[in-house]
Amino acid sequence: MRRTILLLASAALVGALSLSSPANAADKKPILIGLDTPIQLQVGKDTVAATKMAIDEINAKGGVLGRKLAYVVADEGTDPQLGVSAINKLTSEDHVNVLIGGYDSGVTLAEEPHIAQSKTIWLGIGSASPNITALVGRDYNKYKYIFRINPLNSARQASQMVDFATHVVKGELGRDKVAILGESAVWVRGLVPVLVKGLEQNGMKVVYQQLFDETLNDFTPLLARVKSSGAQFLLTILSHANSDVFIKQLYESRLPMPYGGIDVKSMTPNFCSRINGDAVGETTVNFITRAPITPTTIPFWDKFVKENGRAPVYTAPGAYNAVNLYAWAVEKAGTTDADPVIKELEKADYLGVAGKIKFDKVHDDLAGPGYQNLLFVQWQKGCKRVVVWPKELATGKIIMPPWLNK
Repeated sequence: MRRTILLLASAALVGALSLSSPANAADKKPILIGLDTPIQLQVGKDTVAATKMAIDEINAKGGVLGRKLAYVVADEGTDPQLGVSAINKLTSEDHVNVLIGGYDSGVTLAEEPHIAQSKTIWLGIGSASPNITALVGRDYNKYKYIFRINPLNSARQASQMVDFATHVVKGELGRDKVAILGESAVWVRGLVPVLVKGLEQNGMKVVYQQLFDETLNDFTPLLARVKSSGAQFLLTILSHANSDVFIKQLYESRLPMPYGGIDVKSMTPNFCSRINGDAVGETTVNFITRAPITPTTIPFWDKFVKENGRAPVYTAPGAYNAVNLYAWAVEKAGTTDADPVIKELEKADYLGVAGKIKFDKVHDDLAGPGYQNLLFVQWQKGCKRVVVWPKELATGKIIMPPWLNK
């Protein structure tokens, strides 16, 4: 009788272990982060590098909910079809817990239905079109998984460009006639109307504007039209366009005005030197620099440079913040299940390396004092970068392009 009881107890114990083992094993599996990013571009390389940096730091402290973090990468390129394939691979084959990435807004918009269908949280760190998060407002239950960590959406970027133009172009330089040249991309088409309206409301006149195909390589006819327009400052809006060629041709044209705006390729630390200093005088938006924006900005910057041998572009702080913010939300929720984590993200008031991150009702990152904002940085003598706006972070005054000083 005793032997029977022992056998039954042993069988029950084996049964209990067999039932609990898969769950326990799942509890110890790494929390897997999927990176959808154009891995051949600097924005993609920095996404991967900053993700690894954040994961290493978190894992060194014990991970999240007793589990380590890990990541897997899928190349989304700049093609919508490739982007959709990347999302489907990460969610259906790799079974990631969260997605971090994005760069081209057109690619991201194509990916969104597939992200929603997979019910996987996506933290955007590269694409700027307001339409990306607008879907959350139109159909919350379907698209609640979409959040933007950075950059600011293009409409908010336009407002901050207006602020720069009002205070620096008009206020400091005394120039109120503006030309606008930009690539005909989704995010730019959403930015320009807001920019033009804001400039005109602040007493500036847009005397010429033109969007061009991003594959264009001969900008001389456009620059000739800008030169004859009577403009006193050229605002540029470039991301995918061949900035190396554009800035070289602008330098050779001796455009009789200063210029600047958004030039994503000019954010890279070797841009000015690789075009032999022709970018000296260009002012371009940046999202982070080695300045005390928050207590963690300089430590992040220095560690990234030490580990990677280069200064970071804007997707690096985005990825670093995204990993840390997701880890925080999972800890608060006590699970990786999407719905509880979403609720924590919606309540987040998180101080990242480039400013505070807080989401509005459509899961877009807010802007304004204390939040993540644009920095206007100018290439100056010796290809050194100088912050010229906002005033509280400025490390120098804006200068004229060298040919205007002769």
